[in-house]
Amino acid sequence: MQSNDHPASTRRRLLQGGLALAGATLLQRHAVAAAAIVTAEGDRPLMAQGIQFGDMTLGNTLLWSRADRPARLHAEYSFDESFSRPVRLVGPHALETTDFTARMDLAGLPADRTVFVRAWFESLTNAGASSEPVLGRFRTPALARNIRFVWGGDTAGQGWGINPAFGGMRIYEQMRRVQPDFFLHSGDTIYADGPIAETVTAENGQTWSNLVTPEVAKVAETLDEYRGRYRYNLLDENVRRFNAEVPQIWQWDDHEVTNNWSASKSLAADPRYTVKDVPLLIARGSRAFMEYAPMRPYGAAELERVYRHIPYGPLLDVFVIDMRSYRGPNGTNLESAEGEASRLLGGAQLAWLKDGLRRSRATWKVIASDMPIGLNVGDGRDAGSTARWEAVANGNDGPARGRELEIAGLLRSIRQMALRNVVWLTADVHYCAAHHYDPSRAAFTDFDPFWEFVAGPLNAGTFGPNTLDATFGPRVDFQKTPPAGRSNFSPFAGLQFFGEVNIDAASRTFSVAFKDLDGRQVYSRTLVPA
Repeated sequence: MQSNDHPASTRRRLLQGGLALAGATLLQRHAVAAAAIVTAEGDRPLMAQGIQFGDMTLGNTLLWSRADRPARLHAEYSFDESFSRPVRLVGPHALETTDFTARMDLAGLPADRTVFVRAWFESLTNAGASSEPVLGRFRTPALARNIRFVWGGDTAGQGWGINPAFGGMRIYEQMRRVQPDFFLHSGDTIYADGPIAETVTAENGQTWSNLVTPEVAKVAETLDEYRGRYRYNLLDENVRRFNAEVPQIWQWDDHEVTNNWSASKSLAADPRYTVKDVPLLIARGSRAFMEYAPMRPYGAAELERVYRHIPYGPLLDVFVIDMRSYRGPNGTNLESAEGEASRLLGGAQLAWLKDGLRRSRATWKVIASDMPIGLNVGDGRDAGSTARWEAVANGNDGPARGRELEIAGLLRSIRQMALRNVVWLTADVHYCAAHHYDPSRAAFTDFDPFWEFVAGPLNAGTFGPNTLDATFGPRVDFQKTPPAGRSNFSPFAGLQFFGEVNIDAASRTFSVAFKDLDGRQVYSRTLVPA
């Protein structure tokens, strides 16, 4: 699919032709020419991490890539695979300050078209030296057609990294094969706090063999170690192939920095860390996430803002929330009134979400959450053996308390605004589940029934099930977990899951399925719009 008029191709052909003309009778000149070519090839930028597309909306899609040295990103796109009439774009410079990552918007795209993209870097230190181009494609949103997307979370966790003998992170290939319009990564895009060893003993005594780099062999503390976690995932050919075809919407959770973090977390008792300053680790983890996520910076007011609205036409609005950045400390989670200790989303984000939902005219409104609402997710115990809680629930089945107060207020507002067809999609707990929430079963009753679907893990240990907190009346419609009493199953066990959503343009139904590592469907549920 590479065009013959690309400067990199022309230069390569000329060099190859020069070798042929040197001839066997001029061995010395041949050797000199060959040495020069090797040097020239070494001067060309590399795009080892491929390309990614992200935050696609009607008319705009973000292009991301990374060079291995100072360079400038270039791209061209066309609506035919032969690039007969390409639109050429000159992008930003990739410098050390961003770990040589760069991104630019492909803007003004028409609806419902397949867009073919070719991207490359031009060296800033060796004039005329360009990287090999990387090819990609995606389909733009439309005003009226079926929508298919996939979601999940938890990549390279619990020491289960890239196993070449296993085929790498195979679930990314299964997701690519369903040809989704986009992918929602629901957090834990890396595991900065989870070292990856060369070999790990899996269930049934099996040996799991990892590809290992220096940056993943220990917990991430330096900025380059955080960056190295993202570079590690991009070593996987399944991930790179997926990235080149499926636009993504990223959010984060805890493992992008360290387990169960908030600004008040203490690492004093964790011997793995020499850097004990959690706010400093947050800053480094945030910087690396923003450099490698295929997402648009929000703006000068809050460059590292993660929560955002992705409009996808009249059938779908996606509201990406951030349960990590604005939270108070993990504690008993039993406060009777909202305040610093019970904060999860924070006032500004809650106001934004309520306003966005109120303004939405899309049939389906997806709240992309990095943690589930009604599952009890613990964070150990304090010195007095009092339970600490990591997510929304607090192990208390009574009225809303602690972080539940914010969610209760949000659910009440959704009911008061008479909003319909609000669905929560999430991950985090390392198994797949479908939960239905109903006030008839709940202690807090001022809300309308809704569904929450939990997917994952993508390539991490499988756990569960977590217990339910009855405050919002959840009922388990389905869950798939390891056998009772067992946990941290490797991908060998096949208990890796992604979610798939199909929205039918004619009936406007919202169909959810869970699929496993081999693409087999293990659950489905179709929601009819109100």
